[in-house]
Amino acid sequence: MAVNDTLNIRPVASADLEAWRPLWDGYNVFYGRNGPTALPEEVTALTWARFFNPIEPVFALVAEDEGKLLGLAHYLFHRSTTRVEPVCYLQDLFTAPPARGQGVGRALVEGVYRRAAQAGATRVYWHTQVTNSAGRLLYEKVAKHLGFIVYSHEVTGAT
Repeated sequence: MAVNDTLNIRPVASADLEAWRPLWDGYNVFYGRNGPTALPEEVTALTWARFFNPIEPVFALVAEDEGKLLGLAHYLFHRSTTRVEPVCYLQDLFTAPPARGQGVGRALVEGVYRRAAQAGATRVYWHTQVTNSAGRLLYEKVAKHLGFIVYSHEVTGAT
């Protein structure tokens, strides 16, 4: 499959759940969220519902070719202390393994760029693991690495 005129980057539709779910599951497996570390089903259900809730700032695009979903991109808008305009965080990006290397990921990133511009955002950013060498090859072509290191802390109560 090569990216061609039949590839369509579009917002996810409620009828896409059955085709979206294997992509979502594949994305989570890639980041080690499977088996005992799998996301609770409640998180997946809420994530899906957020895409269709007009008060949520969370959105989803899918890459579709000849009726088959090949990839997903989930993104959200938020305020920033360093800009007047909103910024866009590309939270999840995944291409089905058989479609990798065919331009699907790039098309999804560019789709998020278009949605961000339409929303008045002036920056799109994302994180990835240092070991995601295939993804980083694409990211080096479509964005600039700013050298930041991500720190995280799970809040479980008063700390």
